[in-house]
Amino acid sequence: MSDTANRANWGSKLGFILAASGSAVGLGAIWKFPYVAGKNGGGAFLIAYLVCVFTIGIALLLAEMLIGRTAKKSATTAFRDLKGGLWPWAGRLSVLCIFIILSYYCVVGGWTIAYIFRSITGEALTSDTKALSAAFGSFIANPGQALGYTAAFLGITVAVVMGGVEKGIERMSKVLMPALFILMLILIARSLTLPDAWDGVKYFITPDFSKLTASMIVDALGLAFFSLSLGGGMIIAYGSYLPQDTKLVGATLWVSSLATLACVLAGLMVLPAVFAFHVDPAAGPGLTFITMPAIFAQMPAGQFFAIAFFFLLLFAALTSSVSILEPIVSFLIDEFGWARKTATIAVAIASFVVGIPAALSFGPLADVQLFGKSAFDLMDYVASNVMMPAGGLFVALFVGWAIWPKIRSELSAEGSAAVLPAFRLICAVMAPIVIGVIWYHNL
Repeated sequence: MSDTANRANWGSKLGFILAASGSAVGLGAIWKFPYVAGKNGGGAFLIAYLVCVFTIGIALLLAEMLIGRTAKKSATTAFRDLKGGLWPWAGRLSVLCIFIILSYYCVVGGWTIAYIFRSITGEALTSDTKALSAAFGSFIANPGQALGYTAAFLGITVAVVMGGVEKGIERMSKVLMPALFILMLILIARSLTLPDAWDGVKYFITPDFSKLTASMIVDALGLAFFSLSLGGGMIIAYGSYLPQDTKLVGATLWVSSLATLACVLAGLMVLPAVFAFHVDPAAGPGLTFITMPAIFAQMPAGQFFAIAFFFLLLFAALTSSVSILEPIVSFLIDEFGWARKTATIAVAIASFVVGIPAALSFGPLADVQLFGKSAFDLMDYVASNVMMPAGGLFVALFVGWAIWPKIRSELSAEGSAAVLPAFRLICAVMAPIVIGVIWYHNL
């Protein structure tokens, strides 16, 4: 195992905040949040989501940071060093979970690279949504293109992680996160100038509480949980590189706020344009790869905005894929003493191999089903709906019960004793109950 004293550290608090925020943003904030909000009625869902983020979500985020910084190790080793017993299996579960996520996430990341090129050539710019749908279907069904773009995206991710914490992940995040927010603001400014765009704004920010249902609340809880990268050990790994004098409560507030801001900006970027062109706000993934190009085709300077939009998606995908790969690499470094370069390359090769069925599940393997799902859908379902909630449940119980005296001392030492009662209540009682409800609903 590696020596804690020799462990890498973030070069600055800003670098950590931007990297952790990038982990939380991902593709989900850019394309998933707008259509989930649209499906659930807009304003009422937005309020429910914000309440979930700034209660249970922020508590679990702080819990994962505390585990990582206290142990100075990735999830598995952290659970062993802090408590032992069967707890390391919670860390191993998180490593397996994010390995599965990485294997299919890179497939979607590859799509973003492809659509940058398609926007540059103008191939993706047409107002005929049927033609766009057929072109997208043909692209993802082509095994050579699917595997090639998956490998390209994975290669970029590997290059960043191989650079290490400060020179790789932190340096990338300091560039990509500000760029991501700047691109979103540009696209929002353009979107708001479209005819009838303000109907989309009103829909998004005006709550209609008649649409507030139990199902909507569960959706809001689930999206808040997954949009903050909780339950997969990513934040534990990032927290392990934090200096001891970092104020974690403040850092948690910053990360939660930036991640939530990205979701809100995504809603303001997509929904006004959707209403301007009378597109179904609950169009799902097609909102990005099918509907958005049709919208750009009808906009002045549409090609420029299309290129900018898919670059934004690539940035968002990279900030998350890096945070997914890093804990797996950290696990191999901490548990087996591997060199960073060796661990990164080994994980990348294994991830690509495991991801082949996911990449081919829209083409040659489209008719291969297990439990009624394709390889891609099954990997997504098992990781996102079963394993991540389980990981979050273990984190809450670990902090709220197993190592609470140590956590209380950590927060008291940094001058954050005032948050202890609420933090303990959420971790020990509320979070397990809520995560259990989400898990039951998803299953």
